[in-house]
Amino acid sequence: MDKNNPSIAVLGAGVVGMTVARILQDRLRNVNVTVLADKFQEDTVSAVAAGIFRPGTSFKGATKEITKQWINDSWYYWQHILNTSEAPQAGVMALSTYIFSKNNYHVTRNHLIEDLVPSYRPVDANELKLCGEGWKHGSYFSTVKIGCERYLPWAERIFMEKGGKIVQKKIKNFTSLPQKFDLVFNCTGMGAKYLCNDYDLVPMRGQVIKARAPWLKTAFYGDYDTYIIPGHDGIATLGGVRQYDSYNMEVCKHDAAAIFERCCELLPSLKKAEIVSHKVGLRPHRVPVRVEPELIDGVKVVHCYGHGGYGVMCSPGTGLQAVKIGVDLMKSNLKNKL
Repeated sequence: MDKNNPSIAVLGAGVVGMTVARILQDRLRNVNVTVLADKFQEDTVSAVAAGIFRPGTSFKGATKEITKQWINDSWYYWQHILNTSEAPQAGVMALSTYIFSKNNYHVTRNHLIEDLVPSYRPVDANELKLCGEGWKHGSYFSTVKIGCERYLPWAERIFMEKGGKIVQKKIKNFTSLPQKFDLVFNCTGMGAKYLCNDYDLVPMRGQVIKARAPWLKTAFYGDYDTYIIPGHDGIATLGGVRQYDSYNMEVCKHDAAAIFERCCELLPSLKKAEIVSHKVGLRPHRVPVRVEPELIDGVKVVHCYGHGGYGVMCSPGTGLQAVKIGVDLMKSNLKNKL
């Protein structure tokens, strides 16, 4: 290894891979980073996601402390971008959010972010009527949204301006890399199931509707995985479904009809919205999310995958830990560390 100019590969160009690549460039000097992937920008699962910062309670690291650290680090990472002039280009925007339930008070609470975001409070009686009658419980919170349709091109541009290299190539195993790297970050999402023979990694199928609703400035959640999240250029994301262990990448007309019906019931003004597209993505669900080192056929690898539906919001936190692990590996003997 050239200690002065280490050569590092990042496998995967979704939000996790591109964020890890950015962190590497920010944390290390004179590092040569190459991103290798078969899909980029709008072709990645990240581009389907609404990208709102609202981690679910199923998002877990090895310990509660690690999970909380990932979430906190991610929040401050996105806040840093939000407070710069680059925020619009990066797709990061502040967002007010309501979550309502007709049956369960606990679903309107989120212990992972209640002490983190600027505001998280119960709604009052008038706010319960914002989305019609029958809502018995609700919370309001302020958060951020990361639109990957902007963030991924922005991250790629900055990465390349700093000397990063991008190669379009599907990596079938760690010995098929086009050159010898001092360190490899595995950020391949569902691809890790085959790359690592990881049977703990399960697809969580999601389907959403992209609708033109420029009047929408606030996000809304309701029962039965119903959500309406505004975005850039007036395009809102309407969802959704969570279908465990489904590999179906086709748009299901029945899912689409159910999503639209639930969203219009939650917010009737959506009936006049123009439907722009229907999107399907397979969320890489794993418990816990895998962030750890491994020596594979002589290749030093740091895994960072399995974020499920929370990769966009929590990629900085897991990425920061993965990079720290990688830096430690380059300073020590991997065999002694594992």
